[in-house]
Amino acid sequence: MHIIGVYNIKGGVGKTATAVNLAYLAARQGYRTLVWDLDPQAAATFYFRIKPKVKGSKKKLVAGKLDLDEVVKATDFENLDMLPADFSYRNMDLRLEDAKKPTKQLLRLLRPLSKAYDYVFLDCPPSISLVSENIFRAAEGLLLPLIPTTLSLRTYQQLLDFLEGHRITGLELMPFFSMVDRRKRMHLDVMKSLPDTHDELLKVQIPYASDVEKMGIYRMPVQAFAPNCVATRSYQALWAEVQERLG
Repeated sequence: MHIIGVYNIKGGVGKTATAVNLAYLAARQGYRTLVWDLDPQAAATFYFRIKPKVKGSKKKLVAGKLDLDEVVKATDFENLDMLPADFSYRNMDLRLEDAKKPTKQLLRLLRPLSKAYDYVFLDCPPSISLVSENIFRAAEGLLLPLIPTTLSLRTYQQLLDFLEGHRITGLELMPFFSMVDRRKRMHLDVMKSLPDTHDELLKVQIPYASDVEKMGIYRMPVQAFAPNCVATRSYQALWAEVQERLG
């Protein structure tokens, strides 16, 4: 089972769209795929037309009184399941602090699903917290959508500093440019300069596209309603590069 976190300290960078679209592509290839929506805003849950989990389930999960497979729900797409979020996830850090080995609770919860799924995508909240550290220690790879601006580069460096300071190793970092607007000089300059200092950067770039925004209208991955658009082709190329990187 491959566990892939989709993460950024900064919100509004295309994180949820990436998790939803890549999970859909994995499922289309026949892989048994799960999306765990860890963001209390529950955007991925909304995209898949799923209602929030039963109230109190988060507390029971962390306390070991509930298994993940008891709250997993099927989506409208074959091979693709969802572990939905709810607004109570905003307090998950408090629950994790009370648990034994608080930085490894998500990995403990996911291990029993290793025979049920080939890929698990974690749609992560935009922060650095105990939840984030759990994600870093559970995931095999970390997809990092970066808008090509100075602020995005700053938050990426903050993440690198955090990983080094907490001695988190063995995590495949996969930053890539997201919401790219080639009409903007800053975007072009950043995309030209960053690969010189960060060879971990993926080659595929996701453009700023209205079809991605329409996911909120159709409530489904972009390929499901616009299979031939530029955004669909970009996510397909991104998924191919991620698979190659993870082997």
